[in-house]
Amino acid sequence: MKLYRFPFKAMGTPCEIQLYAASETKAERAAEAAISDIQRLEATYSRYREDSFLSAINRVAAQGGTITVDNETAGLLDYADTCYRESDELFDITSGILRRAWNFKSNQLPDASLIQALLDKIGWHKLRWVSPVLEFPLVGMEIDLGGVVKEYAVDRAATLCWDRDIQHGMVNLGGDIKIIGPHADGSPWRIGIRHPRQPEALLHTLELYSGALASSGDYERCITLNGVRYGHVLNPKTGWPVNRMAAVSVIGDFCVIAGSASTIGMLKEQQGGKWLAQLGLPHLWIDVDGQAGGSLIEESKDTRLR
Repeated sequence: MKLYRFPFKAMGTPCEIQLYAASETKAERAAEAAISDIQRLEATYSRYREDSFLSAINRVAAQGGTITVDNETAGLLDYADTCYRESDELFDITSGILRRAWNFKSNQLPDASLIQALLDKIGWHKLRWVSPVLEFPLVGMEIDLGGVVKEYAVDRAATLCWDRDIQHGMVNLGGDIKIIGPHADGSPWRIGIRHPRQPEALLHTLELYSGALASSGDYERCITLNGVRYGHVLNPKTGWPVNRMAAVSVIGDFCVIAGSASTIGMLKEQQGGKWLAQLGLPHLWIDVDGQAGGSLIEESKDTRLR
């Protein structure tokens, strides 16, 4: 059995699927099915495409209307609703509208009055969701499923490969990872978690036989002004970036769960470590002062961070 690699780009990030298979044809068929589905999800839920279903939803939202959604979208909205409630209303898919204020390429802070005006349009509780009908009583709202769809795509891609009799492999969409199964010889996948302030350094190295890994951090898109870093993870209640956690990584059975948990860990600020500990999933975090913690760190204290 041989390892085949399939690099590609999707959802604005470099991606790769690695599969062990008895033949190249078998690996290619599985990878093609997975990549095709990832592209389908991107086309459906991209906020950059006018012809996406998400854009259709937001055209209705802009006018304050009602739209009926399909089963897959309903499932994603149900999950977003759960995350909103479990995060004390911090994980909020209506907060993407804040990008109108924050331009992380401009190297300047937005006007506070603009942020305040946008906050009036934010709040999952302000719309009505009774599956399959999504209603926007307030004119000018938006939803953005970017915090859910990429991780959901990872999980689906792994399942599609498994359904095609691939039992050893890994799906990696820009650092959001799902293990299909260990290496063909039974050994784990070694995955490095990079340090948020030292791009060439690893904060920790994991050995995974199964499950999924997702990370959130303030290093992907940010502005640094007068020594202060403003990252892209925005608090939907204030409109400003979180400023306590530098990075959070979570392991779960599913990437979509690990992904939302890592984001909520960031959004929880000073309470992030406590919330993650209560959640009970393997995790690690590092704050802006360089202090690190989490169950994965505790387990590896004898080997030190590397």
